[in-house]
Amino acid sequence: MRIGFGYDVHRLVDDRPLILGGVEVPHDKGLSGHSDADVLLHAIADALLGAAALGDIGTHFPDSDPAWAGADSLMLLESVVQSVRDAEYAPHNVDATVVLERPKLRPYIDSMRENVSSSLGVPMDCVSLKATTNEGLGAIGQEKGAQAHAVCTLQPA
Repeated sequence: MRIGFGYDVHRLVDDRPLILGGVEVPHDKGLSGHSDADVLLHAIADALLGAAALGDIGTHFPDSDPAWAGADSLMLLESVVQSVRDAEYAPHNVDATVVLERPKLRPYIDSMRENVSSSLGVPMDCVSLKATTNEGLGAIGQEKGAQAHAVCTLQPA
């Protein structure tokens, strides 16, 4: 078994949708980034790539490449999963946390879990997604951005 850790952070800005776990979450701001800036899926992708020793998401989908402008992070995650499978590993489980002051994400967690489960090809009970705030502390607590942390395990394919 192999273990990987992923982390991502993006600024909150006006005039962008807030996409988390492949779900558009109603909010007055969205995350800034070259793709759809889905911090949750980016952290999970980095965890998978790290566990397989395949680099990071920026190596596979550089923000300097216009081909990835506005890219759907579910598609990026599915590509990462294929790379992991090509390296003869299979996703086993993932545990991830989004840190965002608001909005509350509880109503969207199950839809996010379904998206991640489908993209990884694992049962939903192998996907744990949580949300928390930063209790008003730092840039995240001041609603300037969002971050996500993810841990995953891979098993030989």
